[in-house]
Amino acid sequence: MTESVPRLLWEPDETAVESANIVAFARWAAEHKGVRAFGGKEPTARNFDHEALWRWSVTEIEDFWEAVWEYYGVRADTPYDTVLAERVMPGARWFPGSTLNYARHVFEGRDDDRVALRHASELRPLGEWTWGELRRRTAAIAAGLRARGVGPGDRVVAYLPNLPETVAAFYAVASLGAVWSSCSPDFGVRSVIDRFAQIEPTVLLAVDGYRYNGRDFDRRPVVEELRAALPTVEHTVLLGYLDPGAELEGALPWAELERSGAGAGLDFTPVPFDHPLWVLYSSGTTGLPKAIVHGHGGILLEQLKNLHLHLDAREGDRVFWFTTTGWMMWNFLVSVLLTEASIVLYDGSPSPATALKGRPPAAEPSAGLGALWDLAAEAGVTVFGTSAGFLSTCMKEGLHPRQGRDLSALRGIGSTGSPLSPEAFAWVYEEFGDSLWLFSTSGGTDVCSCLVGGTPVLPVYEGEIQSRALGMAVASWDPEGRELVGEVGELVVTQPAPSMPVFFWGDPDGERLRDSYFSVYPGTWRHGDWIEITDRGTAIIYGRSDSTINRGGVRMGTSEIYRAVLALDEVVDALVVDVPQEDGSSAIELFTVLRPGADLEGDLPKEIARRVRTDCSPRHVPDRVRAIAAVPRTLSGKALEVPVKRILMGERPDKVVSRDSLANPEALDYFTRLADQG
Repeated sequence: MTESVPRLLWEPDETAVESANIVAFARWAAEHKGVRAFGGKEPTARNFDHEALWRWSVTEIEDFWEAVWEYYGVRADTPYDTVLAERVMPGARWFPGSTLNYARHVFEGRDDDRVALRHASELRPLGEWTWGELRRRTAAIAAGLRARGVGPGDRVVAYLPNLPETVAAFYAVASLGAVWSSCSPDFGVRSVIDRFAQIEPTVLLAVDGYRYNGRDFDRRPVVEELRAALPTVEHTVLLGYLDPGAELEGALPWAELERSGAGAGLDFTPVPFDHPLWVLYSSGTTGLPKAIVHGHGGILLEQLKNLHLHLDAREGDRVFWFTTTGWMMWNFLVSVLLTEASIVLYDGSPSPATALKGRPPAAEPSAGLGALWDLAAEAGVTVFGTSAGFLSTCMKEGLHPRQGRDLSALRGIGSTGSPLSPEAFAWVYEEFGDSLWLFSTSGGTDVCSCLVGGTPVLPVYEGEIQSRALGMAVASWDPEGRELVGEVGELVVTQPAPSMPVFFWGDPDGERLRDSYFSVYPGTWRHGDWIEITDRGTAIIYGRSDSTINRGGVRMGTSEIYRAVLALDEVVDALVVDVPQEDGSSAIELFTVLRPGADLEGDLPKEIARRVRTDCSPRHVPDRVRAIAAVPRTLSGKALEVPVKRILMGERPDKVVSRDSLANPEALDYFTRLADQG
C-alpha cells in the first residue's frame, strides 16, 4: 500500500496533449454522445478530464463502445440490432446481428507502396514488407488454404516464429473466417499438444527450425510428433527458415502453398461479431491449458480503442514489441496494423551471443543486451515494447542504450509481463531523459489487451501504472466485495467488455469459464492479480493472487510443470510457486519430495531443468530446486500453492491458512522457517 505520492518522472506538455488521439476522440464523443470530458466551456487540452472520460466509458458502456465503432468507422456487412443484448457476465452478447471481418479492417484503404512491417532475426538481416507485398502474400496463402478446403470455423494452428510469413498467414486465416492458434517453436512437444489437440485443427503450419542465442534448433522431429498426435490435421505446411531448402515427408513446402494461390485477390468472409478469430491459451493450476476464444468483433473494437487511445499509434510510428508467437503480445503487435502505424518484428534471443545478422556489434560492454537497442536504432523504432525483466536486466548490467546509438526517433517505451520496479522506472528516465513516455501495462491473455496501462495525456509516477483502460471497469475489492482505494485488493472488472472470452473451447456448458473468472464474486470478473488503485487513479500491480506461473507474460499452469517433474522416477511429489522479488522480477521455486536414496547433490537438478525445458518451455525452468519432506495439502488433498507463496512473500502463516484445514499441518512449518531466514 502506497503511503505518499511517489516521484513524478514525466508529464506531457500541452502540445502533446492537444495532439493525442484520446483528446480528439473525447471531442467527438462530447459532440456526438454528450460526454462531459472537458472541465471548461471549450474542449481544449488544458480542460481535458481523463477521469470523467473513463467514468463515462465504464458506466455508459453501450454508448462508449458504439462511439468506438462509429469513430473508427467499423465496416459491417450487415448492421447490428443493438449494442449489447444484456449487461451480464458471463454471457454478454455484443452487437448481435452484425457481420464483419477483422482482416478487412487491416487492409482496406492501404497504399501498396508504403511499408507495413519491418523484420529482423538472428538468421535474417533487417528487411521490410510493403502493404503491397503483405497483401499479395496474404492473398496467396488464403487462396492456397481455401483450395485445400479451409473455410469458416476450421482451425489452423501455427508452430512458427515471429516472422512476416507468420503475420501473413494469420491475416489469411482470419480473412477466410477460419480460426487461428499459434505456439512458439521453443515450446516443448507436450505443451504444444496439450494446446492444439483441444481444438482439433485441420491444418498445421510449421517451421523447420530456428536460431536462438546463436544456436540452431531443428524442430522437424517435433513437427513429426505433432502430426502423429493431431489426427484431425489433413495438411501440414513447412516453412524453411533455418534451412530454406528443408523438407519433411508428407508436408507441403511453404513456397508451394503460396505458388498455388499466386495471383488471387484478397477477399474477406463476413462472419458474426462473436465468430472465433483466434484461440489463446492461459493455464490454471489443474488440467489442460484453458483454450480462450476471442471473437472478430470484440478484438477489433478493443484493439481500435487500445492502440489508438492508449498506445496513441499514428502515421509515422514504428511499433516494436519483443514477443514470440506464444504470447498474446504477438496478437497485440499484429493488431497495430489496424492503425496508421507500421510494426517491427524480431525473432531470436533478446540478448544474442553474437551480433545480429548484418549488424555490427554494439559499442557496449554488454553487447548481447544491446542487440534490441541496435535494432531499435536501425529500424527507427518510435515505440519500444519489452518485458519488465528485460529493462531490469539492462539496469543491473549497467547498460546505456543511447551510447553509440541514435535513438532519437524513440518517443515511448512500453513494459509488460510483470510489474516494473520503481528502480527500473527511474533507470529509464536516467538513461533517456524526461522527453520520453514510459508506460507500464497489465492485463493479459484473457482479454488480449490491457486492463490498466498507459495513457499519453497523464503523468508518469515512479512505480505506478498511469490509469485504468477506457471501457474496462477495473476496481480493487476486498474479500467481501467492497471497493478499496489506496489499499491492495483483488483486481476485478465489474462490467462486461467486448474482448472478454466468447467461450473456452471444449467447455460446452461454460463451467470452466465461470470457475476461472466468476466463482469468487458471482457476476463480476476476478482477474487473479493483486492491485491497488490510488486516490490519483493510478494503479500498482503486486503480482498474481492465484498460483499461475507468469514468466515474461506467458502464463503456464503449475500442473504443466508438475507433469514434467513428476515424470522423473526420483521425484514423488512437488510444489511450485512463483515468488515476486524486490527488484520486480520473480523466482520460480520448486520444492520436491524425493524417493529414498535420491538427493539434489548430483545431476537430478539438471535433469529436472532439462525436463521442464523440453516439456514446457525454457522460460519456466525453476530458478531454485529444494528438497522437502512433504507437500502441505488440504484435507481434500489440494496442494497449498497460494498460501505457501504468500508465506514466502512475508505474510504471517495464521493469516493465510488455517492449520485445522490441513491434512499435514507440520509440512507448512518448513516454509515458515524458510521465510524467516529471508
